[in-house]
Amino acid sequence: MAILRLLAIRLFTTLVTLSGVAVIVFFVIRVVPGNPIAMMLPPGATDEDIARLSALYGLDQPLVTQFGIWVAGVVQGDFGTSITTRQPVLDLVLGRLPATLELSIMALVMAVILGGAAALTGTRFRGGRTEGAIDVANGMALSVPDFLWGLVLILLFGVLLPLFHISGRVTPSLELPFTTDFYLFESLIRLRFDLWADIVSHMFMPALALAIPLAAIIGQLLKQSLKETMNLDYVTLARTKGYGETRVILREALRNAALPTLTLVGVQFTFLIGGTVIIERLFSYEGLGNMAIDAVINRDLPLIQGIVLLFALIFTVVNLIVDLLYAVLNPRLRHA
Repeated sequence: MAILRLLAIRLFTTLVTLSGVAVIVFFVIRVVPGNPIAMMLPPGATDEDIARLSALYGLDQPLVTQFGIWVAGVVQGDFGTSITTRQPVLDLVLGRLPATLELSIMALVMAVILGGAAALTGTRFRGGRTEGAIDVANGMALSVPDFLWGLVLILLFGVLLPLFHISGRVTPSLELPFTTDFYLFESLIRLRFDLWADIVSHMFMPALALAIPLAAIIGQLLKQSLKETMNLDYVTLARTKGYGETRVILREALRNAALPTLTLVGVQFTFLIGGTVIIERLFSYEGLGNMAIDAVINRDLPLIQGIVLLFALIFTVVNLIVDLLYAVLNPRLRHA
């Protein structure tokens, strides 16, 4: 019952959040100076040309009327038409979303591996120089933003040691047999490891740039949770049975210490997706974040609205999933 009650509450708050985001993004982007229609037309365009296109996109209506028309369309799955490309916004957004999701998931996996390894190593050798070195590394990773890590990685592995591609999502000369836009996953399913290696080579540096700060956060929290768990009675009992310290950490302490980290990973994953905006631009990665910057530059109002609303939906859905997983894995909530 507690889980069902939590689900009902979170679904309601998700609806309220999306409604609030829709209102804010719609009206805020329209108070920013600049006419998107005038930016579309050549310098010699007349006022009549601007008025005709404004009427075509419904921009000649009062703001409240425009908002009502847009919301009615969104409810029916119609997010409008892009001003710059003249294509349906939903098609454009869904076409770029897989690239951003693959980049974010790859960055999350790298962050969990790096942060988990740092936490386990620091716990195993707690109180010594190894733990101190890990704490210093975590501090350095957190003090540098992801886009600066991206610049450092480009300099190291793109210029000095050109091991990875520094731009794009896949080599343009390759023939892609994919039927979906999930290139990374589909290349594995099709056993096209040559394409998979090329895609990973393009994704490695932007994913690592996103992963480094998150890995430091995961490492710090998990190590602290592990150190607290190591002092509990059942862990002490495991030691009296003759278990080695590494086995005690992995088999006894890690399971309970990972619960707070699970919540953190879910919350940080939403920020990770938001951080792809700058990283995708830096690496010319063809994802949703790169499209968002182009939409802002071109004042493509329908596209901006669609992208922001989709980001908000992803954030709320991920947080909902994390809350449900925590409720399922936490026995105190599961049996409440």
